[in-house]
Amino acid sequence: MKIAFIGCVEFSAVLFEVLIAHPEAELVGLVTRSDARLNADFSDLRPLAQRAHCPVCTDTDTSAMARWLRERRPDIIYCFGWSQLLPPDILAIPPRGVVGYHPAALPQNRGRHPIIWALALGLEHTASTFFRMDEGADTGDILSQQTVAIDPQDDAGSLYRKLMAAACEQLRTLTTTLARGNARATPQDHHAANVWRKRSVADGHIDWRMSAQAIHNLVRALAPPYPGAHCDYAGQTVIIRRTRPVAHAQPNLEPGKVLAVHGDRLTIKCGDAAIELLEHEFPTLPTEGSYL
Repeated sequence: MKIAFIGCVEFSAVLFEVLIAHPEAELVGLVTRSDARLNADFSDLRPLAQRAHCPVCTDTDTSAMARWLRERRPDIIYCFGWSQLLPPDILAIPPRGVVGYHPAALPQNRGRHPIIWALALGLEHTASTFFRMDEGADTGDILSQQTVAIDPQDDAGSLYRKLMAAACEQLRTLTTTLARGNARATPQDHHAANVWRKRSVADGHIDWRMSAQAIHNLVRALAPPYPGAHCDYAGQTVIIRRTRPVAHAQPNLEPGKVLAVHGDRLTIKCGDAAIELLEHEFPTLPTEGSYL
């Protein structure tokens, strides 16, 4: 099966390597970016394409992309890790359609930052979903979906790795079924859909009136590779990298009070209990009894 591939991030690179090794995949073209400044998780796929003897296009003007892709005559296009919607003239090129990916349980949780929102909202499950792309965002028929459990100790990095492992296995199987004409597509129930919005810097701000679990979930959600949750202290923005909720039996104490300092670890009163700050970037440690 002749496959054209569109992508420019780390996730794209891993799936491209899966296809290089797949016996039924013939990579006939790669559309990617050459400017690392455009994506925080940018990955240069051109060396992989060279290894696979796959032609490369870095012209991301959609008209130029469409012309170049038509010349490659792909049976199917895989688009993984590309932030722009594809226009109808590109979607119409391959006879077997364009396949996209979204790390959520479609039709639920379409939209932006699915790993961050899943953790910040305290979800216990998400999913790894391949779907046939249409003119909407994450709205096409589902080709493969695998549930992924979110464990209490998971953060953004570990959940990303879980989703990556699931996606690699799914793509191997899906490529075989597509090549043999055996793939089944399931329409999404659009009435069951919601769309997650783009997060802002303010979404990463810790309000100590939040519950300990809500603060912990926010810190997990913004752990590396993301920039970290933050609080304000002494006129500075301080990044909080890792936390642990702890029990606290004094409900009469105000949120934001520093309850204990043990080495670099701080215990802070929250809206309901307390939270221990295990990794953080305070330039000077607050003292016990002070307030954040």
